[in-house]
Amino acid sequence: MSTQQTTKPADARDGSGSEYLAFTLGSEEYGIDILKVQEIRGYEAVTRIANAPEFIKGVINLRGIIIPVVDMRIKFKLGTPTYDQFTVVIILNIGGRIMGMVVDSVSDVTTLTPDQVKPAPEMGTAFNSDYLMGLGTVDERMLILIDIDRLMSSSEMGLIDRMAA
Repeated sequence: MSTQQTTKPADARDGSGSEYLAFTLGSEEYGIDILKVQEIRGYEAVTRIANAPEFIKGVINLRGIIIPVVDMRIKFKLGTPTYDQFTVVIILNIGGRIMGMVVDSVSDVTTLTPDQVKPAPEMGTAFNSDYLMGLGTVDERMLILIDIDRLMSSSEMGLIDRMAA
């Protein structure tokens, strides 16, 4: 028998919850901190950069700023990406650096309270579990919460150093 503390229902206005942008890659739903999201755009053709890693689709011109675009389906090894009317580019602002992230679709913004976020299990995932913040649960729905700062600034991505050079 476990003992649980009872807490009042979360309300985003009182600061007890965090908001996450929910998006899909394949059949899984992921979430990233909404405060890192600058805007959401429809997918458009990118300019390919020679010798870039496969997961970096290329670059786009965003109102005069050239930004790299990462295809998360390729990055997480989730099969061959398909681009359709639901495919979107999430424009992120990570430490003052602007970059794009291609995902299959965006569903909504979800508020999660600390008790709705469970620690990520240690297992062989498609990406390093250092980038997992945990699993967010809302009713029957589960969001894989990604620490997008750590992922995008990681040495394996090479985006921050390459952009700073």
